[in-house]
Amino acid sequence: MSAALLQVENASKRFGGLLAVDSASLEAETGRITGLIGPNGAGKTTLFALISGFETPSGGAIRFRGEDITGQAPHVRAKRGIARTFQIARSFAGLSVRENIAVGAHLRHRSRDDALGRAEAVASLVGLDDRLDAPASGLTVAGRKRLELARALATEPSLLLLDEVLAGLNPSEIRDVLPIITQIGRTGIAIVMVEHVMQAVMSLCERVYVLAQGRIIAEGNPVAVTRDRRVVEAYLGAGAAARLAARGGADG
Repeated sequence: MSAALLQVENASKRFGGLLAVDSASLEAETGRITGLIGPNGAGKTTLFALISGFETPSGGAIRFRGEDITGQAPHVRAKRGIARTFQIARSFAGLSVRENIAVGAHLRHRSRDDALGRAEAVASLVGLDDRLDAPASGLTVAGRKRLELARALATEPSLLLLDEVLAGLNPSEIRDVLPIITQIGRTGIAIVMVEHVMQAVMSLCERVYVLAQGRIIAEGNPVAVTRDRRVVEAYLGAGAAARLAARGGADG
């Protein structure tokens, strides 16, 4: 039996005539950062929705800690320890940063004081400790991304799904966030991240899965995956893949 915390087994999702995810399988282990990459429209966010319970698979299974959770609702999975961020970071604009983070903390802390205390600890981890009492509506894009991450972390997950948490950030802001993600992984949380910023994938992830047209077409360490001809072809087209292969730039 696999020791993986998360196991996605031949998961598929059909929307009418569109097969958005096609028999995709992946695993995530405690304390490791796993990447999920692929071209736009590949089905990455849909696969995240299947894992987090916002969509139900048309086929296949989702297992967490060895148990089948395929039919469980998002809030049940959250209580089990699965948290996710969303591509578009949204906050409760009328609340402070501290109160926004406490919304996530209330999953495990009924007391307002306990939830606010948890919010402070999480804010320190993501670099928002100096903005705790500021209105969430005044945060920059980078600040909203950190807040989205903080709210997910406040639920005290054992599996964290990061959906393009670096999207919209400039290179300096990306460099500031990478150590935060590394530190989160060191706490023992399993992280699966959907990301287009290859700098982040290469530096953070120990294993990468590549999704194209709903199917996993490659998996392995980041260097090997980025040199795989199937991956180059998925991103750049068959002609580019052939030219790179001719120059020795992609493995067959």
